Amino acid sequence: MYKKIFFHSIGAGILSAVACIIYSNIYFFATETDFSKILNTATLIGVNLAACLIAGTGFWVIKKIFTKNGDIIFNFTFTILSFASVMLPIAASLPLDVEYPELFPGLAVPMHFFPALAWFTLSPLFNKV
Repeated sequence: MYKKIFFHSIGAGILSAVACIIYSNIYFFATETDFSKILNTATLIGVNLAACLIAGTGFWVIKKIFTKNGDIIFNFTFTILSFASVMLPIAASLPLDVEYPELFPGLAVPMHFFPALAWFTLSPLFNKV
């Protein structure tokens, strides 16, 4: 079971990292603001993979504790944590040399939902009934 969860986590991490990189490029061309000193490609890949691996570990723990309703409890918890994490980019203080710091939440806030979206997108492939 853990092997399946591990591959689900890796797949979701890769999918969410690709989505973040694409969104970052679109945001750059739409606003002409460069936040690559803060969020570069390596950071996006690392953070998304780490988030999904942590989510996979949490999923495994919740499934062990709550065998019958583990999926529902995990999905609810993952969603709540994604919403709560939105406060991080809103409260972040950027370096003084960054132009247009008020546009940073527009880039970073949607990215906080990509790991959960990727996890839920790939769930039917890994959780067959």
